[in-house]
Amino acid sequence: MDDAYVAAAAGVMMVYMVILLIVSIISLVGLWKIFVKAGKPGWGAIIPIYNMYCLFEMSFGTGWLFLLCFVPCVNAVMMIIMWIKLAQAFGKGAGYGVGILLVPFIFLPMLGFGDAQYVGPVQK
Repeated sequence: MDDAYVAAAAGVMMVYMVILLIVSIISLVGLWKIFVKAGKPGWGAIIPIYNMYCLFEMSFGTGWLFLLCFVPCVNAVMMIIMWIKLAQAFGKGAGYGVGILLVPFIFLPMLGFGDAQYVGPVQK
């Protein structure tokens, strides 16, 4: 392999890592603001298990449902439902929840910094 190819691959990987870091930070800041709006401590957004517990508590009213995320195949379904119910807890529709699922680096900051207010879990 030529040194130029190795250098080009390393450069591409560095650009990819910087973009990934920026997207992750944007999503984390949006999630932090969502936690604050819902009356949770903002630092809870960076603690992995506590993060999921709080998201499920905001979405469903009980945080213990996050334990279903440890069951294979059920976890994907629960995460989709959780994001949709979180959007509904902020007065948004199911489409907004799908948007959070697909492009969280856009929809999480919009929810966190936007004018949406946390109204609590929607019971149906």
